[in-house]
Amino acid sequence: MRAYLEKPRTTVGWKGLINDPDIDGSYNINKGLHISRQLYSNLTDLGVPIASEMLDTISPQYLAEFISLGAIGARTTESQLHRELASGLSFPVGYKNGTSGSVSVAIDAIQASSKPHRFLGVTKQGMAAVTRTTGNEHGFLILRGSNEGPNYTKEHIGRAKQALKLKGERENIMVDCSHGNSEKKHQNQAVVATNVAGQIASGETAVVGVMIESNLNEGNQKVPPQGASGLRPGVSITDACIDWETTVDVLQMLANAVQYRRFGANGSAIECAGKSQVRFDKQMTEGTALKLV
Repeated sequence: MRAYLEKPRTTVGWKGLINDPDIDGSYNINKGLHISRQLYSNLTDLGVPIASEMLDTISPQYLAEFISLGAIGARTTESQLHRELASGLSFPVGYKNGTSGSVSVAIDAIQASSKPHRFLGVTKQGMAAVTRTTGNEHGFLILRGSNEGPNYTKEHIGRAKQALKLKGERENIMVDCSHGNSEKKHQNQAVVATNVAGQIASGETAVVGVMIESNLNEGNQKVPPQGASGLRPGVSITDACIDWETTVDVLQMLANAVQYRRFGANGSAIECAGKSQVRFDKQMTEGTALKLV
């Protein structure tokens, strides 16, 4: 589950559960850390793997034991501090391409964090210390689109694979269905996922996952003047999301695409368990014969 606790802001705004858990400008970070640990513990007890963004370099010491996958955003991929942090994490970390669309900065980050580093950090007891890491060899590229437009198509995936190969890195790519790839329209996440599912069903093995911004209910909302008490339940207060019903349909479609890639179906249909139905056929090229109906 994509369970992000911190929110990078272009200018200002609510920075997430850790920073301001009461959503009232009180910035009770100690409370935020306690709530965040409890949330992650509850999710872990349910058997749900957790993915989170590594936004600051201190909070992972309090939370890393619960995290299965980390991500570093487009604005911090070039940050030396975040590359050093990632080099000491014990789970795979994905690096988003820059907001300009460049994948080279993300590949540089993959390489940098795979090496050992020495830097000033904090211990699990919160004491300042010299941190020594052994390197994290499980970095991968996340394509999130750019200010110039999307980068999730077959051609974009092909160019990203070539760039990784030239640098001697594994061709492991995750597609962020939101942000630049959705052109900041949350409804387009299903469109992106459909295209990616078509590539997977056609045999593309470099795509190892997708990132989807999802919530119980669709869209997003601003914090009202009365604060948290006036919020609509299950609606994002940061980026706009697809709703849970759409999320289930999209995930089923992707699961069927993976099944088709592994086993094939000799042109027969693979059907979702729910209201949606996904069809693949022998003539399918990139997404063209993939329908979510």
